[in-house]
Parts: sequence; C-alpha cells; structure tokens
Amino acid sequence: MFYSILKLAHLLAIVLWVGGMIFAHCFLRPSLGALEPPHRLRLMQDVLGRFFSAVLGAVIVVLASGAWMIGRTARQVAETGGSFQMPYAWITMAILGVVMAAIFGHIRFALYPRLDRAVQAAQWSDGANAMAAIRKWVTVNLALGVLTIAVIMLG
Repeated sequence: MFYSILKLAHLLAIVLWVGGMIFAHCFLRPSLGALEPPHRLRLMQDVLGRFFSAVLGAVIVVLASGAWMIGRTARQVAETGGSFQMPYAWITMAILGVVMAAIFGHIRFALYPRLDRAVQAAQWSDGANAMAAIRKWVTVNLALGVLTIAVIMLG
C-alpha cells in the first residue's frame, strides 16, 4: 500500500510540475500580451513565485519517491537472490529527472531572483530580460518533461 501511495505522490508531483509549465508557457504567457510591461511583469513575478514554491515541493517529492521506488525494487530483487538490472526507461527517467531538477534550481534560485529584483526596482528592461531567460529554460524543461513521460509510457 505504501508503494502505491508513494507512486501516486510521484505522479501527482509530475502532473503539477509539467502541467504547470504547459499552462504558464502555452496559455498564461500568450494571454498577457495585452498588458503593459509593468503589469505583465508584476503578474508573472507573483504567479511564478507561487508556482516555483509549489514546484520546489514537487521536485523534492519526485526525486525522493523515485529514488525510494528504485531502491525498493532493487532490494526486493536482491532479497530473492536475483541481480537487479534497472530498465533503460528507468535510467532515462532518472537522468532526465535530475537534469530537470538542476534546471529548475537554476530558474528558481538564479533567474527568478533577477526578475523579482527588477520588478521591485521598476527596472522593466531588466525584468523583461530575466523573464526571457526564465521562458527559455522553462521551454527546455518542458521539452525534457514531455520526453521523460514519452519514454516511460512508450517503454
């Protein structure tokens, strides 16, 4: 039962993370074009601040639950006298998950503070540059997230 709950938490955290990126990148951002830069950047600063806090928790859940589930499977195989060979899809998922977490760390702890400082100082050009960098790395992470899901679902 614990394994099932952990797997559910793992999947829900991925839904929050990848689904949130899809929403922000494909729906929210294009809709903000009608706003003036100060209003657009203030809104994105607020939305991203809330989203990144949620994603930080999701990343912790994804990495911890993923590591636990792999470790549990390896331990069960070892207890039966077998030799654990992690499937290539799992290896790919684990590597891409760690890369995505590192990219998220860069976005959250390097790029977002630049946006936050620029908005606080009403430096709209600097804010736009920070937002462009965030958008670029979110696009990369979104592509990696979709690729990870495809690898797992298609085997």
